[in-house]
Amino acid sequence: MQTPSIPAGDWYEVVPFADGVFLIHEPWIHPFFRCNMWFVRGKERDLLVDTGLGHFSLRAHVPMLGERPVVCVSSHAHFDHIGSTHEFDLHLAHPAEAEIFADPRPEWTLAAGYANEEMFIAPPEGWDSAAYRVEPCPATGFLEDGDVVDLGDRRFEVIHTPGHSPGGIALFERATGTLIAGDIVYDGDLVDDTFHSDRDAYRASLDRLATLPVRIVHGGHFQSFGPTLLRQLIAAYKG
Repeated sequence: MQTPSIPAGDWYEVVPFADGVFLIHEPWIHPFFRCNMWFVRGKERDLLVDTGLGHFSLRAHVPMLGERPVVCVSSHAHFDHIGSTHEFDLHLAHPAEAEIFADPRPEWTLAAGYANEEMFIAPPEGWDSAAYRVEPCPATGFLEDGDVVDLGDRRFEVIHTPGHSPGGIALFERATGTLIAGDIVYDGDLVDDTFHSDRDAYRASLDRLATLPVRIVHGGHFQSFGPTLLRQLIAAYKG
């Protein structure tokens, strides 16, 4: 029996966390491939980190994204994190992956190897693996290590975290100990074997994260976790 496809209205789910943080995700994608999109309420503007697969419009189907100005930050340029990024007027990213954002070829975004029917618990209506492409989403501004994303009442420090990809970034809010980590660390098998991964850089990035006074980690995949598991994951990777 063929698995039914999922309509646009049922594709996204929003889950509230503490400290004005919300998880937006696509629950019909298997967890390993399912991007966590992190939304943070600010006084003057809101923050969105990553935008998922992009098969269905994110802004059209998640109303909170149309309520106030949104700063869209890309943790890196892989397809599962930038599919709807072109929908946002303000898009910030690290310059090391600027070429991929502007020209998101399937082999550069990893869509060529991963974007297929095996990703899904149930596929979205209209899905065609052969036709899937990420829309170009050139950065409108760049973030370097040490920069700050200011929401008016909340400040997130940019941490350059190469390793998984050269332009990976994490965002750290010292006031709450909140780390939005992207794909440099999450509670699952860490990927360091793509065409532009660097294992030495990966270890150095994890060493930096280990020094932060983290209270909670919101990763690019799987569930959120605390500082003890962060230290365990770093130790396990480094062997």
